[in-house]
Amino acid sequence: MTETKSTATNTPDDRAPHGTQATEAGNSTAPAGHSTWSGSWVAERLGVELAGDEQLTSMLGLALRRNPKRAHLLVSNVLGKHVPQSPTIVWRAGYDLGRRVHDLLGTEEAARAVVLGYAETATGLGHSVADGLALAPCLHSTRRPVEGVDRAGGFEESHSHATSHLLLPEDPALLRGDGPLVLVDDEFSTGNTVLNTIRSLHASFPRKRYVIVALVDMRSAEDQGRLADFADEIGAHVDLIVTAKGTVHLPSDVLQKGQDLVARYETTSHAGTADPAAATPPSGSSSSSGSSGSMPVRDPAAVPGPRHRSARTATPASAPGTEVPDTATAFGARPAEVTRVDLGWPTGLPDGGRHGFTPRDRERLEQALPAMAAHLAQELALPAVSGTSSMASPGPRPGADGRRSRVLVLGFEELMYAPLRLGAALEELVDADVRYSTTTRSPVLAVDDPGYAIRSRLVFPAHDRPADGPGPRYAYNVAGAGFDAIVAVVDSTADTPELHASDGLLAQLAAHTGRLLLVSLPSYVPTRHHAAMDSTSPSATHPGTHTTNRITERQDPSMLPEPLRGPAFSSYRSDEVGWLLQDLSDAELEAPTEEREEAIQSGGAHYAESLPVEYQPSPAYQSLFTSALAQSASRVATAVGTVTDTVLTELAQRSGNPDARPVLVSLARAGTPVGVLMRRWAQHRHGIELPHFAVSIVRGRGIDTNALRWLAAHHNPADVVFVDGWTGKGAITRELAQALEQFEKSTGITGFSPEIAVLADPGSCVRTYGTREDYLIPSACLNSTVSGLISRTVLRADLVGPNDFHGAKFYRELSDSDVSVAFLDAVQARFDEVSDAVDAQVKDMLALDRSPTWEGWAAVERISEAYGIHDVNLVKPGVGETTRVLLRRVPWKILARRGAGPDLDHLRMLAEQRGVPVEEVDQLPYSCVGLIHPKYTRGATGADGKAVTAP
Repeated sequence: MTETKSTATNTPDDRAPHGTQATEAGNSTAPAGHSTWSGSWVAERLGVELAGDEQLTSMLGLALRRNPKRAHLLVSNVLGKHVPQSPTIVWRAGYDLGRRVHDLLGTEEAARAVVLGYAETATGLGHSVADGLALAPCLHSTRRPVEGVDRAGGFEESHSHATSHLLLPEDPALLRGDGPLVLVDDEFSTGNTVLNTIRSLHASFPRKRYVIVALVDMRSAEDQGRLADFADEIGAHVDLIVTAKGTVHLPSDVLQKGQDLVARYETTSHAGTADPAAATPPSGSSSSSGSSGSMPVRDPAAVPGPRHRSARTATPASAPGTEVPDTATAFGARPAEVTRVDLGWPTGLPDGGRHGFTPRDRERLEQALPAMAAHLAQELALPAVSGTSSMASPGPRPGADGRRSRVLVLGFEELMYAPLRLGAALEELVDADVRYSTTTRSPVLAVDDPGYAIRSRLVFPAHDRPADGPGPRYAYNVAGAGFDAIVAVVDSTADTPELHASDGLLAQLAAHTGRLLLVSLPSYVPTRHHAAMDSTSPSATHPGTHTTNRITERQDPSMLPEPLRGPAFSSYRSDEVGWLLQDLSDAELEAPTEEREEAIQSGGAHYAESLPVEYQPSPAYQSLFTSALAQSASRVATAVGTVTDTVLTELAQRSGNPDARPVLVSLARAGTPVGVLMRRWAQHRHGIELPHFAVSIVRGRGIDTNALRWLAAHHNPADVVFVDGWTGKGAITRELAQALEQFEKSTGITGFSPEIAVLADPGSCVRTYGTREDYLIPSACLNSTVSGLISRTVLRADLVGPNDFHGAKFYRELSDSDVSVAFLDAVQARFDEVSDAVDAQVKDMLALDRSPTWEGWAAVERISEAYGIHDVNLVKPGVGETTRVLLRRVPWKILARRGAGPDLDHLRMLAEQRGVPVEEVDQLPYSCVGLIHPKYTRGATGADGKAVTAP
């Protein structure tokens, strides 16, 4: 393995953009001579120190974020993500690294190489490195699934806010070649991301050489050794090329101090005032009006945009190192109007490397850039650089004080390269201070101080309808930076109503500039998969040369609809679960319990074709639920923590990646509250966000295969963990295994595991559980009112077509009785107190042989024969299943283990209400068992509708 680094200087023939320095000291946006380092604020308060090459502090600043693993964030001044920078400097940072890779490999090997950039921060950097190689195609990972494009691979990123990466090349041959693979990331901190990538790809597409490229190498000596050992392990040559090298020295208490500091300043931000307890800022820092010893935190919670313009009473936040007025003030109180600009993007040219970007694509872009930049210059009425020609008219500059106009070209998350090249071409053409940055999904604390890298932030909703659900997105160092004009560049997939909403990105930007242009590039969608190639095809010569026809259009992420989310569907928060169901709320599906039971047992209907009338709990029963929740919340919290940490640990062991993240898929609806609680535990205890979806599974009909197709298109099936509330006799466990086997045979989609994670496994039917005790889980006491107001799932041919998700109803009318969130909150409130018990229990469980014994199934068969039922489907073991019998079916009798305590109080009350006898028995393997009335007809009930005792 070889390692090289370079300095940040330019070669003699490089031309720096007008009015900027190619290498700037201090903050990347600082004027010449500015000496405040944009990491000094964090360094002084946390004792963090950067050690290494001299240019480190010019390339990196420091900020803070809420992250349980790493409180500090290295903020690059030359990446174009968080800090607006000259687009030429950003592009040259990657291009120069690419030239060095070319020199390392030689022309012949460079022509066989493929460049892979990491989403979201290094997509533009990867492209720029590929530009430097000149001969290599570029691909970048993505978090956006695309219908019709096969997933060629994927991996996890350790420290990223969102970790799952997909590889979606249009041409599968792009990753199958044996030429060098050049992996590009902005920061090489532990090496985990690169190791995960190489391990994943090398298993399928082994090659002899890898080249790792980064702006900075900040690995410890231990991590450096890991990379060398890994190269030896796989028998490949690994080169490392970086611009600068160093380490971060962290005091032992840095994590706690950082978290405390973030919490204090976030509280300050939301209150709209500075923290009086904060240390005096470094000399030269700005302070809020009338408060010389404090620093205002620029957060849109206090200053979100046009709706709160009057709240801007503090000193306007500046971009790091810039001393310019806030144009929101300079241009008056009215926000800028949005002007849509069509640049004439070439037909069929990809908007980036999500599906691959070839040398031919690069040539087409180079040819089109001058005209597109001239169009932008004309729209902005910017003067041309002296000695060049331009279509731009020398109209009045937005800056009325005679200064050069400041223009920001703002990219969008993974869409970095196209806006970068547009910005660099515009910078080359006009006499203006052009800057470039992009929006991001990564949350970072903003503090208005010259010694801090993130001076301001704008927060807005995601506007590309991401697969992992809605959430906030951010634009840093834009508010208060004095931009006379902003050019927002998005792809057509992200040009949605959310982008244009009153709280959307455009509205936020309009409050901080005098001109706002929107450029919407057509999202590139591959038209079809590549056919097998023969040796004479262009693609066989170089996998980056495509022969398919290409189109660009508004991208539909899936032929299936996106998941339903609250509050439109369910009373859960939108981020807590996505329901892979269709809304049947307007359908009449309820039938009297007796009619349903007769139809089900006679074979005239399936139980999933109708719904029972929702049980409305009496005040006494509601009180019993409240009491049961108070008594069992700690026990449930322990089980939640145990099953969640077991899932996390076993996935990490199975994948060989300690930072692997499961995708929780709960079996609606009993599994859904459990899935939400597992997600909450992972966030509360570990600071990680787990995707969570709910799907339908129907006994005798299998799992919703359309939901599986959606999951496979958006996530790695190997990461999916199915979740349910409890096991009875294990019928659903067997149903799932059979359904997945059939799904694999019929679709060819593999990877889904048939194992289910449950809170309670009294029947010993699964390996992953919180406990094997049979006790009351309070969510089993009720129906929809503890499950987000969602009904049981429905599968009926006249309502659910072959290409539809299964259905369910949202009982909005029951909102006054809803305790769904109260149940979740009550259990979560016990998380801290049970954490030690969970740690001990998980340690013990991982050492056990937890193979299912199916004791429950054997017990059910014995009971079925002993009571003359002869149908195991009418025997429902365990507290949860017995409760369901009393709430939804026609019960015959309840078997209760002699001496069972308060866990059965609610069952005794329900049984009394329905006139069902409770029979106490000895040596029952469950706390209780519910028996459905065998061979039921409506004649088997008395005139009062209550069950009669069989003779």
